[in-house]
Amino acid sequence: MATVTFDEATRLFPGATSPAVNRLDLDIEDGEFLVLVGPSGCGKSTSLRMLAGLEFVNGGHIRIGDRDVTRLAPKERDIAMVFQNYALYPHMTVGENMGFALKIAGTPKEERDRRVHEAAQLLDLDDYLERKPAALSGGQRQRVAMGRAIVREPKVFLMDEPLSNLDAKLRVSTRTQIAALQARLGITTVYVTHDQVEAMTMGDRVAVMQNGVLQQVDTPLRLYEAPVNVFVAGFIGSPAMNLFTVDLVPEGARLGQVVLPMAPNVLAEARSRGLDQVTYGVRPESFQPSDDQGLSVAVTVVEALGSEAFVYGTIAGEGGGRAVVARVNPRRPPRKGETLRLVPTVGEVHVFDVQTGERLSPAPAV
Repeated sequence: MATVTFDEATRLFPGATSPAVNRLDLDIEDGEFLVLVGPSGCGKSTSLRMLAGLEFVNGGHIRIGDRDVTRLAPKERDIAMVFQNYALYPHMTVGENMGFALKIAGTPKEERDRRVHEAAQLLDLDDYLERKPAALSGGQRQRVAMGRAIVREPKVFLMDEPLSNLDAKLRVSTRTQIAALQARLGITTVYVTHDQVEAMTMGDRVAVMQNGVLQQVDTPLRLYEAPVNVFVAGFIGSPAMNLFTVDLVPEGARLGQVVLPMAPNVLAEARSRGLDQVTYGVRPESFQPSDDQGLSVAVTVVEALGSEAFVYGTIAGEGGGRAVVARVNPRRPPRKGETLRLVPTVGEVHVFDVQTGERLSPAPAV
C-alpha cells in the first residue's frame, strides 16, 4: 500500500490552447478511497490516466509512496486499473481472465490459483470461474474485472467510471460492494465518476474538478455543507442548490421585491468588498413554508418519492420566472399549480462573491 501525490501535475494535449489538467496538487493517504468527480471534460479521467502512466505528464511530478513515477512505464508503477468496459478476454474463462496478468508476470501456477480463488471468494465468484464472460451479467463481469485487479495485489487501485454500463439498481448495489471491499482490503484507491451521488456515497474524500483545475477536495459532508465556490455549490447535491443573484440592502438580500435573510457578518463582509450584489445559495431542504413571507413560488412539478418530496417551480412577481426547487413534507405535498410561500433558513444560507464565485459566508463546523 502507498500514498499518492500529484505535485503540480499538468497535461497539455498537442494542439490544445489550455491544459486538460492544470497544475494539479493532490495528496492521497495510504488506504484512502478518493473519488475524482466533475462534468465531462473536466480532466478527471486524464488525471487518472496520468497516474496510470497512460498519459504523458508535461509538467510537475506524480509519486506513489516515495517513488517518483512520472516517467515510469505503467507496468513499473505497481497499479491495477478497472476500466469502464471491463476489458475481459472473451475466449478465456473467468478464472483465466483473473489470473492472466499473474501468468504473464511468471507467477507460479500454485500461487496464481491461490490468489484467484481468494479473490473469487471475496467477490462471490466461486461458482463462475469456469464460465466465459459472455455467460455473465454486467454486474458479474464488473466483479471479474475487480478480481483481476485484486489478484495482482497492487499498491494502488485505479477505477475509471466502472459502473457506468450498469443499470440504475445494479449500480447502487455494486457501488456498495466496491466501497465495502476497498475498506476490507485497505488498498489506496482513486475512483473517477461523473455521478456526484456515486462520489458522495463512496469516497472517504471527494475531489471536484472543473476545466482541468481542482476546485475543492474534502469529505462528502464538508463539500455539501461548505462548498468553497459557486461551482462546487451547484455541482454537489441532488437536487442542486438554488443559486440567485441578489441585490444587497440594509436588511439583507433583495430578490425582486422580496428581502431574504442574511447573517449580519456576511452582509458586512460583502459590503467591505464593495459588492452591491452577491450570489445567494439555498439548498432545497433549507426552505421553510410560510403563510405570508418569503418567495412566492408557483409549483410546476411535484416529485413525490415516498420518503421525501420535492417541488419545482418559478418565482412569481417582480424579478420572477427564476426556477426554484424545495423539499416539502412527503405526506402532504402540494399539487401542481399551487402557490407556495418559502423562506430560507438564515443559518443555512450560502453566500458567494458574485464576481469571483468564492464563498463569503463562514464555513459551518462539520
